Amino acid sequence: MAVDIRLASTCVRLKPESIDELTNLVTPGDVITSDTGFMRGHGTFMEDGKHHASVAGVVQRVNKLICVKPLKTRYNGEVGDIVVGRIIEVGMKRWKVDTHSKLDSVLMLSSVNLPGGELRRRSEEDEKLMRYYLKEGDLISAEVQSVFNDGSLSLHTRSLKYGKLGQGSLYLVSPSLIKRRKTHFHNLPCGVTVILGNNGYVWVCPTEGEVSEQTGGYEQNFEPVVRADREVVARIGNCVQSLADHRMMLFDTSILYTYEASLKFPVKDMMKPEVKTEVIDLARQRLERDGT
Repeated sequence: MAVDIRLASTCVRLKPESIDELTNLVTPGDVITSDTGFMRGHGTFMEDGKHHASVAGVVQRVNKLICVKPLKTRYNGEVGDIVVGRIIEVGMKRWKVDTHSKLDSVLMLSSVNLPGGELRRRSEEDEKLMRYYLKEGDLISAEVQSVFNDGSLSLHTRSLKYGKLGQGSLYLVSPSLIKRRKTHFHNLPCGVTVILGNNGYVWVCPTEGEVSEQTGGYEQNFEPVVRADREVVARIGNCVQSLADHRMMLFDTSILYTYEASLKFPVKDMMKPEVKTEVIDLARQRLERDGT
């Protein structure tokens, strides 16, 4: 069995996307500016008449508002966001969902479609069958319905495009790298469906393995996935990780361009730093050329 061993000194050091990003980088306690004309935004505090950073991140100025965008942060939800989450608890008329936010999210029994897409009043029998519909460990796609005062989220899956997720792979990236678009469900030409959750969870699965809309999102197909489909899913997943490692925005076009640039390499080689860099450079050049 061949083993690929490399020294740490030979690893490629990732460079910042721009000089501005390097000069605007601050750590907690750093003085951002002594100009009192600026308004204090997120990630900053005032002390001795100066603006200081309260988190590590990049300074952003919008007119007279100054704030610090954290390099790593939990997801802060907004109404209408598309999220991918994992069921962590079944409670009374509600499920608790991990959505990579500071607090657990809530999915009410009254906020889901029952099998068959039925819209009716929920009964005691429905409450008894809650674990049959969704149990601990299940992955779901949902939409943020409202935000509570403490910042926790209320979700809903009333549309048939939401619901339980079947066979596929889940990847975690920074929520700041997910580009906001009109749709976050993408059927790529390579035969893979990608769900880009605003919360940083990215779901990749074979398109033909999606659940029929007639089931209401609760019946799953557990037939073995053919090797060719598994390889495409793994390649797309490696593309997502490569884009995230290079701090590039994730959306359907950037993933597709990265996938096409990676086709000349075996799937297993895509985790090598030099291969990642070459693939991402090709995708970045194509995106800049297209003005995307």
